[in-house]
Amino acid sequence: MNLAAPEQMLALDRAASKDFGIPGLVLMENAGRAILEQMEAEFGPVAHRSVCVFVGPGSNGGDGLVIGRHVLQRGGSPLLIFLAEPDTLRGDAAVNAAICAKLNLPRCVIRQETDLAEAEERIRQLHFDRLMHSIVDALFGTGLTRTLEGRFAAAVRFINNLAQRQHWPVVSADLPSGLCGQTGMPLGIAVQADLTVSCGLAKPGHYLHGGAEVGKLVVVDIGIPLQAIEAAKLPGTLLDRPAVAAMLRPRPKAGHKGTFGHLLILAGSEGKTGAALMTAHAALRSGCGLVTLAVPAALNPIFEAALPEAMTVPLPHSDKTISAADYELISALAADKEAVVIGPGIGTAPETGELLLRLHRRLSQPVLLDADALNLLAKNLLCIEDSAGPRILTPHPGEMAHLTGMKTAEIQADRLKAARWLAEARIRDDHEMITVLKGAGTVVCSSQGRWAVNSSGNSGMAVGGAGDVLSGLIGGLLAQGFLPWEAAAAGVFLHGLAADLLAKERIQGFTASEIAAALPSAFMELFHS
Repeated sequence: MNLAAPEQMLALDRAASKDFGIPGLVLMENAGRAILEQMEAEFGPVAHRSVCVFVGPGSNGGDGLVIGRHVLQRGGSPLLIFLAEPDTLRGDAAVNAAICAKLNLPRCVIRQETDLAEAEERIRQLHFDRLMHSIVDALFGTGLTRTLEGRFAAAVRFINNLAQRQHWPVVSADLPSGLCGQTGMPLGIAVQADLTVSCGLAKPGHYLHGGAEVGKLVVVDIGIPLQAIEAAKLPGTLLDRPAVAAMLRPRPKAGHKGTFGHLLILAGSEGKTGAALMTAHAALRSGCGLVTLAVPAALNPIFEAALPEAMTVPLPHSDKTISAADYELISALAADKEAVVIGPGIGTAPETGELLLRLHRRLSQPVLLDADALNLLAKNLLCIEDSAGPRILTPHPGEMAHLTGMKTAEIQADRLKAARWLAEARIRDDHEMITVLKGAGTVVCSSQGRWAVNSSGNSGMAVGGAGDVLSGLIGGLLAQGFLPWEAAAAGVFLHGLAADLLAKERIQGFTASEIAAALPSAFMELFHS
């Protein structure tokens, strides 16, 4: 599914009107009716129930006015709470305000924060006459860029408090008011929705940071022509079941271990052998045919005993951490491998950093860099663009901060911007670089301009080793012949889906190894979806 940044969604609205002759009033009518249909599908009919609609000063408020009209048409009792004088509305919203006035729909106007007390009294009376069905948040849509203040911020607090006290569901039109449609961050304060109905296309902010304020998200068609969407050539996509299932391919019946690729993993150091083992475990669970671990010689007995399905190569000149002294052997090992993973648990010793840079500059096959490899690379930022082949970087926000020179809070404030900058600004045109910024709503960005936001996963994944599992999974897909973008995107979604399957049994307390073990079931889910 395409994702549209807020400005892209506005451009699509304009294109529908200008290029295809669909009046904005029609799009607004379609949006309001579609939202109401989803409200009834989720919470039951509005007939003989009351609905409180908070109306903002722009087009989002117009959607709310359409909802109010159709609540009345379906036998419900709407109350319109305006956050702007009705006669100051413009365009299509003004048309709907005039219709609502002629229909004598009950209303009150919030001119200052103290007016909310009167609104609460009106709402209580409305609920007394007919039980409340829901509260509709139609204050601000995806175009909001400023921090909410004054009566607008007070209205959002009022909605959240009222819904919590009375246990009334909140429905947000397009986007919870106060939530940034681009970054998913609250602009001061945001409505806590139980149901969000996105009009036309979903936006990045619906999924970034796990969509904490969004509740259940439903995307509805409001009549924007498919031709307009196709012409826009939107670079953003949502990683969901249909999108990722289309990337998978059936395994040939006559396939053998050589058919499904050979992955080389450089990982592990004293005290961090578990990271290497989880990476290899996930690679094997991805369906990769062969996995070889190149490890410090002194630690080799641990790996041989712990994971018999993986091959190991003890590095003779690397005692307890991988060293540049073994570059020639490692280079020879990599020569016939389809892909390489470097980083989980390798440590940040200078001799390891020297090895990393040499391999980064000379390995022509796809290489995934994670964990300590990223911290070593951050010390030599100018070398990032000197890769000899495709690269996938999989930082968490702290590692991304090291790579970009930004603070972690700045990264989290606009995850998509940070990931796109790293992917697009530091790579030559002839070698694709992909950034996977991990976290709730993992972001995948390519130096070729594509980007995606993940929809799978849960907070049970907040456990040590989960990132190592992701590295092994993506590396295993690379070794099987997946293109770097496909491997990164599919790997991210499958990683989260495996955790979602575990969350059906318990919401927390599962381990990274259990996520790896659930990967085959995640593949089955996609193949049969």
